[in-house]
Amino acid sequence: MPDAINYEGYFFDLDGTVFLGETLLPGVKDTIASLREAGKQVRFLTNTTIRTRRECQERLNRLGLDARLDEIVTAAYAAAVYMHELEPKPIVLVVGDPAFSSELAEYGVRMTNRPEKATHVLVGMDMSFDYGKLHRAMKAVRGGAELIAANPDPNCPVPGDVIPDTWAMVKAIEAASGVAPSAVIGKPSSYFAAKVLEWSGLPAERCLMIGDRLETDIRFGEANGMRTALVLTGVATATDAQQSTVRADYVWGTLERLAELIRASKEEASI
Repeated sequence: MPDAINYEGYFFDLDGTVFLGETLLPGVKDTIASLREAGKQVRFLTNTTIRTRRECQERLNRLGLDARLDEIVTAAYAAAVYMHELEPKPIVLVVGDPAFSSELAEYGVRMTNRPEKATHVLVGMDMSFDYGKLHRAMKAVRGGAELIAANPDPNCPVPGDVIPDTWAMVKAIEAASGVAPSAVIGKPSSYFAAKVLEWSGLPAERCLMIGDRLETDIRFGEANGMRTALVLTGVATATDAQQSTVRADYVWGTLERLAELIRASKEEASI
């Protein structure tokens, strides 16, 4: 296995890995700056559907990180690409926040609020999810529309709390309609991996996936040929890392560990 500093591409989750709320996590700024200085490719891969890529970029910039728009891949953006690629062209009933619909609209994906018109029901995190939305989605699925999940995250860490995420809405629609989702777009799906690798131009084995969730971030890397690093700044704990059947190649308390490895390598090279 290569040393942690010897990959070509470094793929970072966001929530719980790079930041928590409006706080940049330890070691992040030094790590990203050092990787860029070394000519490494950096990407930010997030399962969020409540922010557009542009909003994610603005947030990173606000927290003091330079990030280009093309370095950011969200589950919402990947879902928009997925729907854009489908033939025949779908008509989508969206369960999600306005940012989700905005990404779909940018790709020219047709949307509807009428269950009988929908060919697909696409579900993301929806902070105003209610009985009416559940009923419309259920009717569409029972009428033959495919149920698609933007990601499989059951919850999302926020400062001092954990809140319901996409999978909670998906399972409610599944329970009401009796139909399971036919596809999941975000991490850890092979579709998301294929797109990220295509856009990066890198082979999977030369990439390191870094995240705080075993079932999405680490499974994503493991299942798609990448090496993985788990940071203990978000969802997973050290106990989780030891007990889970999903095993990361590296386990770090924070990203400060990667920053230390990079600094040590520089010092050794200068001797």
